[in-house]
Amino acid sequence: MDIKELESSYFDDKIYVKNVAVDNVIFGYHDKELRVLLQRPTSFPKWTVTGGYVRKTESIEEAADNIACMRTGLKNLFLKQFRSFGNPSRTKGEREIVKKFFESIGMELPADSWILDYSVSIAFYTLTEFSRVTVQKAPFDEAIDWWPVSQLPPMMFDHALIIAEALKALQHHIYHYPIGYELLPEKFTLPEIHSLYETILDKTLDNRNFTRKLMSTGIVKKLDETRSIGAHRSPYLYKFDKRKYDTALKKGIFLAF
Repeated sequence: MDIKELESSYFDDKIYVKNVAVDNVIFGYHDKELRVLLQRPTSFPKWTVTGGYVRKTESIEEAADNIACMRTGLKNLFLKQFRSFGNPSRTKGEREIVKKFFESIGMELPADSWILDYSVSIAFYTLTEFSRVTVQKAPFDEAIDWWPVSQLPPMMFDHALIIAEALKALQHHIYHYPIGYELLPEKFTLPEIHSLYETILDKTLDNRNFTRKLMSTGIVKKLDETRSIGAHRSPYLYKFDKRKYDTALKKGIFLAF
């Protein structure tokens, strides 16, 4: 949707569910670092998670998936709803910034616009393998980029809290769902998946215990392939068993490291 289309439809409560937004925390993993995809809308001095209002023709899951697709170019990514955020004061201190945003794109915001009123945000997180993503700006974005979760820029509204809560949910879910499949390349070494889990959980995991418990789930299989990473160092490659992964995703697993 370009700016002109946005201008003609954005205030139309026949199109949007008023005061209900979806925020989608898009996580990627790269160089042993968990990153989050953030946007900085035109004229905004701070950054936000990716998000938008919900159309009356879509479910909240479809809205979250569309938000992820618009920013990454990828459809049907792993998506998990983890919380909702609603507080009358969550946007009060920065409403002038919102007004200036609409002014900067040539839109006059009515004084009684529902966009300035109290809104509830339904929060999801999305997982994607970093190298698959082609980052794309929305029409109203001045910038969009990956940021380390541990080094966030100044955030608008309550979006730093949303990211913190998304990370807590991810740290809980990683014990119950085979999330590594979404964040790693198709083929990987055991040290690579071990590093992923340590990064997300922010703690050291015993290597032997981790490997034993991971392999006992049956969701990861060893390949008859190696990767040369130096003199006399060619570790075996592994990949997820897609059938067993799908079953574990539906029924859950339990990993106690």
